[in-house]
Amino acid sequence: MSTLRISQLAERSGVPASTLRFYETAGLLPAERTSSGYRQYGQDAVERLAFISSAKLLGLALEDIRDLLDVRDEGVCAAVRARMMPLVAGRIADADRRSAELAAFSARLADVHRQLSGPAPAGGCGPDCGCTTTDQPPGPVLIALSPTRPGDVTDEPWRETPVACTLGGSELGERTARWQALVAQATGREDVPDGLRLTFPSTPELAAELASLAAAEQDCCAFFDFTLNLAPARLTLTVRAPEAAGPLLADLFGATA
Repeated sequence: MSTLRISQLAERSGVPASTLRFYETAGLLPAERTSSGYRQYGQDAVERLAFISSAKLLGLALEDIRDLLDVRDEGVCAAVRARMMPLVAGRIADADRRSAELAAFSARLADVHRQLSGPAPAGGCGPDCGCTTTDQPPGPVLIALSPTRPGDVTDEPWRETPVACTLGGSELGERTARWQALVAQATGREDVPDGLRLTFPSTPELAAELASLAAAEQDCCAFFDFTLNLAPARLTLTVRAPEAAGPLLADLFGATA
């Protein structure tokens, strides 16, 4: 077989057909057309997809992957490596920064939880009761998890991101199950413009899990926008996405599609 139809390539690679069509639009995976208009791919498409999937797992942006593919097409591995090394180094720096932020957030949650676990004062709340922390400015703590990158020119880049998920098969099922298990712990929900807001009990373990899963979700679905709001009595997770992602919001969070 010299060429593959889109369904055959999806089956062989494990990448959904919708993602293959998106990769074509993004300039990552060229496709020819038969006389009847069907997409067809060469045998090298499987290896090309493996490279794309590997780069996505490293968290590389689509424009970086497209540049790497151009270098890869020249057939010199050393040139691909030379181009990849600074990109991977940048991702290491990003991961270290995010890890430090999440660690600091988790430590603050644990400190608040420790204060709240102690004996409550008689009467109403006061400055030393633990319900209000004084080591940061007043008000709830906002952890914004939007997929911003250096050079972003819009305040809401998720609105312009194509609605396409790079997960497939068992990975997609596992991610969906993890979200559904967390959403089941929500004590309240409300619709907001472009998405919904979920309310959870205020525990450090739950906050850390929500933040970690939201960060992982954006690595494969950058069209989601997450904001985690920490208040003494509750956690709130606001999820927004473009209109085209309504079915995904419904699958993961029980939103109205």
